Formats: sequence, structure tokens, C-alpha cells
Amino acid sequence: LFFIFFCWTDFSGSPLHRFKKPGSKNFQNIFPPSATLHLSNVRDAVGEDDLRLLFSNSGGTVKAFKFFQDRKMALIQMTSAEEAIQTLMELHNYDMGGNHHLKVSFSKSTI
Repeated sequence: LFFIFFCWTDFSGSPLHRFKKPGSKNFQNIFPPSATLHLSNVRDAVGEDDLRLLFSNSGGTVKAFKFFQDRKMALIQMTSAEEAIQTLMELHNYDMGGNHHLKVSFSKSTI
């Protein structure tokens, strides 16, 4: 006998919610699920190997990685959209220390 419990949590009041302000520029950056994820709010001390390891440890396989010029943002491509969805659910708002929470969203770009 299996019991399934669903818990609905409202995150609309969270200070980490990027889409709470109507008309915000963040609405322009909502894209459907894809294998490529956009990372932002990356700490200065965090490198490519650190991020690859973090995303691999969440159960996915990192296919490609690219930092933006400022190194505070990056693109990471997982093997499939399903892996990207799972890693986004696990790692969005991941506490990177130093008051930095990793922002993860789907990207329209590819690597």
C-alpha cells in the first residue's frame, strides 16, 4: 500500500523569487525547458570545475560549459532536457555562501 502526499508551498512572497514584479525585465528571460541552463549570481571564487562537479553530483551529466565574460554568469548544458529540469529543481537558489544564491533558469541559447 502506497501513500502519496502532495504539499503545495507558495513561494510568491520569497525574497529569492525573480518573477514577482509585474513588468520586470526578468519576464523576458522565461524560456521553455531545454538541456541548456543559464546560471547567474556565481561567486567570484567558484570556477568551472566547481560548477561541473555540483551539477554532476545532482545526478546529471554535464555536456558543455561556458562562462560569460564577467564570470558571474554561465551556461551549462546537460545531456537532456529531463536532466536539466531535475538539476534546476535541485540547484536553483543553492546557497553558495557569502550571501550568494545560485540562480538557475532555462536558456534559449546553446553552447
